[in-house]
Amino acid sequence: MKTSAGISVVGFCSVALMCTAAPDFESKHLAVGLAPNQPAFNFFSVDSLGQGKVQQNPALLPTNAALAGLKKTDAFTYTLNDQPLWRVQCGEKTLTLVSDFVSGAPPLVLTFNQKANHATLLGLIQPGERRVALPCVLHLPDMGSLRITGGAPGAKLDYEARRRLQPGPFVRIEFPPATAAQKRIEYQLEAAAIHPALPGVANNPLYDGFRRDFLNIFQINPRGHMLANNASSDPVTFSVFTYAEVARAAPPLVGDLTCLDLVRMTLDRYLSGAKGYGQIGYGPGPDHMDIAGWSTPWNSLDVHPSLLIAACLYAEGQPDLPWARAHYAQLLTLAREMMARDRDGNGLIEYEGTGNYGDRPLREKRPSNWWDTINFGHEDAYANALAYRACRLFSDLARKLERADDAKEFAGKAAKLRAAYAPTFLNPATGVLAGWKSKDGQLHDYWFTFVQGVAITAGLLDDATAHAVMDKLLAKMQAVGFTNFSLGLPGNLVPVKKGDYVFHDNDPKIHGVPRLEDGSDGFQYYENGGATGCWAYYTIKALYQLGRVADARKIFHPMLAGYARGEFQGFEASGMSRDWRDWQGGGHGYEGLLVENYHALLAVLDDVAAKPAP
Repeated sequence: MKTSAGISVVGFCSVALMCTAAPDFESKHLAVGLAPNQPAFNFFSVDSLGQGKVQQNPALLPTNAALAGLKKTDAFTYTLNDQPLWRVQCGEKTLTLVSDFVSGAPPLVLTFNQKANHATLLGLIQPGERRVALPCVLHLPDMGSLRITGGAPGAKLDYEARRRLQPGPFVRIEFPPATAAQKRIEYQLEAAAIHPALPGVANNPLYDGFRRDFLNIFQINPRGHMLANNASSDPVTFSVFTYAEVARAAPPLVGDLTCLDLVRMTLDRYLSGAKGYGQIGYGPGPDHMDIAGWSTPWNSLDVHPSLLIAACLYAEGQPDLPWARAHYAQLLTLAREMMARDRDGNGLIEYEGTGNYGDRPLREKRPSNWWDTINFGHEDAYANALAYRACRLFSDLARKLERADDAKEFAGKAAKLRAAYAPTFLNPATGVLAGWKSKDGQLHDYWFTFVQGVAITAGLLDDATAHAVMDKLLAKMQAVGFTNFSLGLPGNLVPVKKGDYVFHDNDPKIHGVPRLEDGSDGFQYYENGGATGCWAYYTIKALYQLGRVADARKIFHPMLAGYARGEFQGFEASGMSRDWRDWQGGGHGYEGLLVENYHALLAVLDDVAAKPAP
């Protein structure tokens, strides 16, 4: 960015250094310090719970040359040519940033080292801009949130995030200075713990992670202009429904801004033609995101269900039936495209990939769902459970919009899918649901924890069958020796064999890619049985839903302790991240923060409602 005088003020993160400064101000909620030679924070920490945990400093300091005439006259004041420029006023929970107009004034800059903290700015952002409208929320996972208000009328904060620039990934926020038209501007930042108000939560240390991290699932990519894996990572189409689930339970962020507004913004982008991971055509575009891309010639089987579920949950939760009515034709098209993949007419949707053993996933041929290194294909139990839920929700939405024929059509499709589901996927050899039935008619069953959970919570199994399935799943968990629930849950409890796992030449410990036929050398790493918070929600919720409160808490309460310690994000000394871990706790992920890890925090609502109380 350049000032009106043409002086470079803030460069790319290739000229940024990790700050080692001490704070100029510290309270139990905040610790901040200001750089000596430019308007920028060199120390920034927040503890929204007010417990004094403000020692971590994820701030980065750009190394641009000092601006001529700029001085730091005291700990909290900058002048330009001896005229007051920026002042920072500090309170126990608040920061006030005051800018007085000086020609050629630079913004006040806050830059984060994303490897130290995956900070994000939560607010509304227009396509083609990298600016977030005020009011908005600055959220630092595992630390807390700050509500940001003030600014000039219609003010926006510049917002950037990149992960593939040297020396490392960053998130940058700029507060624009006062202008000739608005000679004084004030921004207010207030520390806040933003989470659903539930009885018994506020003073219970068990829920500290919930109170700090309820917003962790929400990360806006400023180049994609929508919710994503994290601020510098891919927008992922088949995850949008999880954002909507959490958003429905969330309180307002700031003013009238809600998490459901962020979901609507994201849905609007997809419905206007934007692509995300999992969709045909997702690749480098005009926004130049640092993306993985999707070169597979088919949409992932869970893309359409995800968008439909998210749209229905948004329209009901906001509530916003006018939005649903305006987009109804698009939603109906999504619903019909989703069910058109039932090519053999048996009620279940089918993926174009065979799922046959040995037909291993490649970059050009990804599997059928979120678990994109495991050979899910053809008839996929997970994606079909989502499709069932999508049909039911869309039928209800159609009924509310007085589209009786469409409501009847999709209620019928849901009923047909349910009738086919258990007979297709319930494996008589194990007593649990297999992950998929391949085109050659074989069941592929690796004791998938999340498949059982998503099917039960969707209502695809009767109670007797659901209890029997969970009995066997919990017994298997004990038999294989997984007991450290503070790590989350493994997606599968036995090794995925070589012929059903992604083809790479990697060390098995990097992404779980087996070299041995039985898959044992890749087991416990990444998606091949690695422990994670991702998709654990449905297993936990299924137990609560079945009234098995003690079983649910045996898993969930240790997870809550792990969240409170901040153990589901960040990097190990090895360079691998903690979004995936082996059963001893070693990191084997790569994102650093993967938002689905925090979906399970939604189960606090079930935990608090359950009897007996914790």
